[in-house]
Amino acid sequence: MRSSNNKILAVTLDVFETISVLWWRFVDWLAVVSWPILIVTGILGFILLGPAGFAPLAAVFFWGSIATKILAGGKRKAEMAASAAITRADVEALERRLLEAQMAALQAQIEPHFLFNTLALIGQLIETDPAQAAKIHAALIQYLRAALPKMREKGGSKLGQQVDLSRAYLNIMQARMGPRLNTQIELPAELRHADFPSMMLQTLVENSIKHGLEPKIEGGVIRIKALRIADDLQVEVSDNGVGFDLHADDGVGLSNIRERLSMQYGPKAQLIVETPYDGGTRVSIRLPYIDSDSDSDRPKV
Repeated sequence: MRSSNNKILAVTLDVFETISVLWWRFVDWLAVVSWPILIVTGILGFILLGPAGFAPLAAVFFWGSIATKILAGGKRKAEMAASAAITRADVEALERRLLEAQMAALQAQIEPHFLFNTLALIGQLIETDPAQAAKIHAALIQYLRAALPKMREKGGSKLGQQVDLSRAYLNIMQARMGPRLNTQIELPAELRHADFPSMMLQTLVENSIKHGLEPKIEGGVIRIKALRIADDLQVEVSDNGVGFDLHADDGVGLSNIRERLSMQYGPKAQLIVETPYDGGTRVSIRLPYIDSDSDSDRPKV
C-alpha cells in the first residue's frame, strides 16, 4: 500500500512540475508577445472552441492571459532582459579572455632567436676579438633593458618603447654586421606616447635584416619611420635589400602580425607590404592613432 501511495505521489509531483514548467513558459511568451498577436490568438481560440461548446473556457483563457500580461508580463520581461544582459556580459568576458589568450599565443611565437646567436657570437669573440665582444655585450644589455620590462607588463605598450627596443636590437646587429648595416630612425616626439602593439615593430625589423639585407653581400640601410595620417598612425620599416616576393606567403612573423591586428583593431588596421620602384621592401603597419594618456587624441568614431 505504501509503495502504491509513493508512486501516486511521484506521479502527482511530476504532473505539478510539468504544469509549472508549462506555466512559466506561457508567462515568458506573454511577456514578449505583442498585443495584436495576443488578441488575434484569443479570437482564433473563440472561433475554434466556440462551436464545440468551450466558448466559456476560451473566454476565461483569453481574459486570464490579458490579466497575466498586465500584472506579471512587464516584470517577467524585465527579468528576462536582465538575465539576457548578464548572459551577454559573461559571454563577452569569456570572448575577451579568449582573445587575450590567442594574442598572447601569437606573440609568443615571435621569440627573437637572434638572442642565442648573439650569446654564441660573444663567446667566440671573447678569445679572438675581446673589444668587439665587449661592444656586442653592451648592446645586448641595452636590448634586454628595453625588452624585459615589456615582457612583465600586462598593459599596452607605447611606440617610443617599441622603437627603443628595435634601436637596441639594431645596435647588436650593427656590431655583428659591421659596415654592412646602416640605420635611420624618424620618430617625431609627439608620437612616442602613441599606443602600439608590443613586438610588431621588432618583427618587421628582424624580417628586414633576415630577408632583405643579410642575403645582400654589401648589406644596406634599414629605415624606421613613424607618421600620423589624419586619425591613423603609420609605422614603416623599409630597406634597400634584395626585395620581397609579393606573390609569396607572408611567413610566420607577418602572418602573426596580421592576425593580431585583426583581433585587436578589426578592419581599422592593416599590414601593407610594398616594393618601392628603387628596390628593396617597405612594410607598414597602419592603425588608429590612440594616446591612452590623453583622451583628447582619441580618434572620433
